[in-house]
Amino acid sequence: MKVNVYNIKGQKKGDVKLPEPFLVEIRQDMVRRAVVSMQSNRRQPYGPAPRAGMRHAVANPGKGRGIARVQRLTQYGNRAAESPNNVGGRRAHPPKVETKLGKKMNAKERRMARRSALAATTNKGYIVGRGHRIEENGLTFPVVLEKSAEELESTKDAIELLKAMGLWGDVERAKNGKKVRAGRGKMRNRRYRSPRSLLVVLPQGSRGIQAFSNLPGVDVKSPDTLTVEDLAPGGDMGRLTIFSVKALNQVGGW
Repeated sequence: MKVNVYNIKGQKKGDVKLPEPFLVEIRQDMVRRAVVSMQSNRRQPYGPAPRAGMRHAVANPGKGRGIARVQRLTQYGNRAAESPNNVGGRRAHPPKVETKLGKKMNAKERRMARRSALAATTNKGYIVGRGHRIEENGLTFPVVLEKSAEELESTKDAIELLKAMGLWGDVERAKNGKKVRAGRGKMRNRRYRSPRSLLVVLPQGSRGIQAFSNLPGVDVKSPDTLTVEDLAPGGDMGRLTIFSVKALNQVGGW
């Protein structure tokens, strides 16, 4: 299977054969499991203080008073405390720090998932299904650029390249899709949610990494740091991806 190679003006300059990892069977189940495993393994243990809810001066009035025999605050009359079945009492079964939150996955399954996510970047149906906005200009996927794309020096140059390729509309989709998060998360340093746009894969040390990094929703990775979560955010395959020819060949070693 061959795809076109484009220059920084969006013009076709030849073609290149896709490496073997791009041609494997697409396995949505494996990709979803791999992403969930990565997210689970990043979770931090959490739980209450060892004596949370038990740091009160309480007394039990005993029987024969016509009231329930539960611990009651000594300073506030009959107000109950500490018992899980009372309003204001401790939690009965709080989260435990020793709980194992991670999810294991076999190494061969992880490799299969990563290859499946790569293969999905060649399928326009998956790409459009993720919501990416693409102009109908005959692009082949994944989008492969010649070496000059690695030498872009400014964000302005990167914008001109994406406009020439007909991909700038997807960056604008991510920019305009930024919304305030629903729920408590907005109080916890994650106030906004923004759609994911392009994934740009360039060799380590390329100047173009800085050029693309400032664009909203765009992630820039090298082949060494590329993961299945980059290729399929949230476990949904078919991310719109741009490779340079050198980066494509490096990924071929997977």
